[in-house]
Amino acid sequence: MTRALDSRQNAGPCPPVAILYDASRIVELDGDSASYTDIAYTGEMTNVELFCRYVEDEPLRAEIELDFAFGKGPKGTSNQHTYNYWVAVTRRSSKVLAKQYFSVDANFAGGKVDGHQEVIQDIIIPRADSTISGANFEVVVGFDLTEEQLAFNREGRRYRLDAGSGS
Repeated sequence: MTRALDSRQNAGPCPPVAILYDASRIVELDGDSASYTDIAYTGEMTNVELFCRYVEDEPLRAEIELDFAFGKGPKGTSNQHTYNYWVAVTRRSSKVLAKQYFSVDANFAGGKVDGHQEVIQDIIIPRADSTISGANFEVVVGFDLTEEQLAFNREGRRYRLDAGSGS
């Protein structure tokens, strides 16, 4: 894979990037219970990397590579499914400066598990001038969850992507 950003030494550090734990996975249920038999689709963010470039006193430009793993449960009715997620730029451990929403499609035609990598280019880190380091910012990613899905995750509940498939 060729990177959109060149490989010269940066003038400073890139912002740290992380997957927000509470929003790192999604379980979509179709039914009244949270049992395995009511699972339609699952998703998990498995890895994220950030690459950035300093250019004089301009805002930092960053590229993110985000790895996903997707699963289809017993109530999944389609071999195609769209998952929504977000990327947020924050001041270090505080205020959100920018948040963008994206979607990724999973294809289950070959089985019940699908993996995918998304590359998001041109994430802007809004530093005021060349004296501001990328270390003053963070980039955080997560699935766009409902209140119920967020509560499910916060309770520590989860299902393996291939649960019950005989794998």
